[in-house]
Amino acid sequence: MRVLVVGGGAREHAIAWGLDRSHAEVVVASPHPHPGLDRIARASLRADPAQAGPLVEFAKAQGVRYAVIGPEAPLAAGLADALRAAEVPVVGPSKAGAQIESSKRYCRELLTKHDIRASPRFVALSSPEEVDAAVHDFPGEFVVKPVGLTSGKGVWVQGRDFPAPSDGAAYAKQLLTNSSGGVLLEEKLEGEEFSVMAFVTDSGVYPMPVVQDYKRAGVGDSGPNTGGMGSYSQRDHLLPFLSAEHRDAAFDVVKRTAAALRSEGIAYRGILYGGFMLTARGPLLMEFNARFGDPEGINVISLYEDGDFAGLLEGVAFGRVDPTLLRFRQRASVVKYLVPPGYPASPTAGGILEVDEPGIEALGVHVFYGGVEPAGPARVKVGTSRAVALVGEASAIAEASHRVDAAAARVRGEFAWRSDVGSRDDVLKRTEHVRRLLSPGAKPSPLPLSVARPDAPPSSAGTLAQVMGPA
Repeated sequence: MRVLVVGGGAREHAIAWGLDRSHAEVVVASPHPHPGLDRIARASLRADPAQAGPLVEFAKAQGVRYAVIGPEAPLAAGLADALRAAEVPVVGPSKAGAQIESSKRYCRELLTKHDIRASPRFVALSSPEEVDAAVHDFPGEFVVKPVGLTSGKGVWVQGRDFPAPSDGAAYAKQLLTNSSGGVLLEEKLEGEEFSVMAFVTDSGVYPMPVVQDYKRAGVGDSGPNTGGMGSYSQRDHLLPFLSAEHRDAAFDVVKRTAAALRSEGIAYRGILYGGFMLTARGPLLMEFNARFGDPEGINVISLYEDGDFAGLLEGVAFGRVDPTLLRFRQRASVVKYLVPPGYPASPTAGGILEVDEPGIEALGVHVFYGGVEPAGPARVKVGTSRAVALVGEASAIAEASHRVDAAAARVRGEFAWRSDVGSRDDVLKRTEHVRRLLSPGAKPSPLPLSVARPDAPPSSAGTLAQVMGPA
């Protein structure tokens, strides 16, 4: 079976690695040379993934069974439509389906139309003249979100990215002046974020293990938003602060959204990824993505049982998944990204990293390359985006985190990273945060409930010592 992977980052490297392990012949369409993808690929095309013509010709010439589109931009541009028109099945939604990510306004309005009560309070703005009145009338602190794609870096939160409502208004006006896409003002939520990804196709909606992503650049969630500095998952596929009931409530939102898209005439075949926050009102949706998360997809793919990953994705592309292929190991996983110094605001490109892949693999950690280019044996040249993803697994989260720390010591060169991703202290802090939010004496939210909160403990099965591992 020959499969086309579109994209040139660590997520796409992980997808290709998973396909290769299940004995698929992988061909790649990437905008630049890639030290991981080029090693796996039977054939490669250097092309902009958003330009459909060359990719369709390449797919047909290679005789691929199906294609997997990694990044959001080609999905938003309609690459899946062009491939399907050429009779190439695709893991990835149509341009219409990708609106669930490419237009935050479309997403919120779809949920409202179909009575899926998982949104925070929001208002959509189309012009700078609307901003001052909307900010004045907004109840409480708020978040400013560009309607379109921002690679995780365009969202500003009051109290973190701007101090006063007037500063948020100025940012919203700037966005509206520079782009016609629109802006959302959304209620600022308190809680802990988690990601629920699912395979969506004609035969149903199938969940993957839950993951927590770290968006902020610095240790302790300091600094600006990024595309994601790392992520972790727990061996029982929950999280230390997330009960099965809350997980199921979030997954129900994903299922109902997939049904809403289908009722709108959109046959969705691909990944639907809900970014949620667990609040005192239950799980509320922050955003939807139309593809594997990066880095969260790396956690999930690395946990897939040795077997038929290619067959699983084939089922998504063709419309009918075999549920027996949904096999993920009962292990914890931790991903940490090495990024150029100054990322994301002013990254320093051009640095050389020496990566001891055999030594890292000997530690039980995998290397997936992001925005780098080959620079000789065991050397890569860093660009301006996330450079190297290291993913380790173990029986407990803290142990997996320690393994990745040891692996990072086998990379020479200048880079930044978040050493606290999946660390015992950080995860316990997040768990205690949720425990306080959900305690019976917690101050209730002044806004109406959007999702009923199940009467369940905030931690999942097993004690924290069991899921985190020893100190």
